[in-house]
Amino acid sequence: MPFYDRLQHETADARQYLLEAPILVACQRGEISHQQYTAFLTQAYHHVKHTLPLLMTCGSRLPERHEWLREAVAEYIEEETGHQEWILNDLAACDVDKEAVRRGQPAVATELMVAYAYDLIQRVNPVGFFGMVQVLEGTSVALATPLAQIIQNRLELPDSAFSYLRSHGSLDQDHIKFFEGLMNRINNPDEQALIIHSAQVFYRLYAEIFRSLPAA
Repeated sequence: MPFYDRLQHETADARQYLLEAPILVACQRGEISHQQYTAFLTQAYHHVKHTLPLLMTCGSRLPERHEWLREAVAEYIEEETGHQEWILNDLAACDVDKEAVRRGQPAVATELMVAYAYDLIQRVNPVGFFGMVQVLEGTSVALATPLAQIIQNRLELPDSAFSYLRSHGSLDQDHIKFFEGLMNRINNPDEQALIIHSAQVFYRLYAEIFRSLPAA
C-alpha cells in the first residue's frame, strides 16, 4: 500500500472525531450564527499566521537527505504567503474589527495546536510537521467550499466574507495531489510512523478548536 493511502487509512478514526465536532454537524444542517462564523475565522487567523514561520522552521531543520522535501516546503511557502490577511479581510467584511483580532489572544485549543507544531519540528523531527499538512489541507478540501455556501446562504454575508474558505477549498485540491506525491516518497518506517502519529494528534487538536467555539 502506498504510504499516502496508509496514512489516510490509519488516521480515519481521528479524522471522524474532527468531522463529528458539533459545530460542523450543525453547520451542515444550516445552523450557524454570525458569532460562530467570526469566532471560527478568529481562531483560523491565530493559527494560519504561524503557517509561514512553521514552514520556514521545518525547512531549515530538514536534513540534506531530504533536500527534495525542503524544495517542496519552499513551494508551500510561496503558496501560503499572506493568507492570514485574507482572514482578517473576511472578518472586516463581517463588521468585525480586524485589528482587534490581530492584537488578540488565541483560544487555548488554538495555542496548544500551534505549540505542538513548533515542538514537533524543533524537538522531535521536522518531518512530523507533514501530519499537520495532512489535517489542515484534507479538512479544507472536504469542508471549505460546501460550508462556505451554507454559511453565506444562512447569514446573507457578501462574497468578500469568504475569501479564506473559498480559496482554500479550491487551492487545497491541487495541494492534496502534491502532498500525496510527497508522502509516497517517504520510505523510512520511523518517519512514516511519526507522520501518522502526528496527524492523529493534529486531528484531535484541530477538533478541539472547533469544539471550543461558541454554542449556537
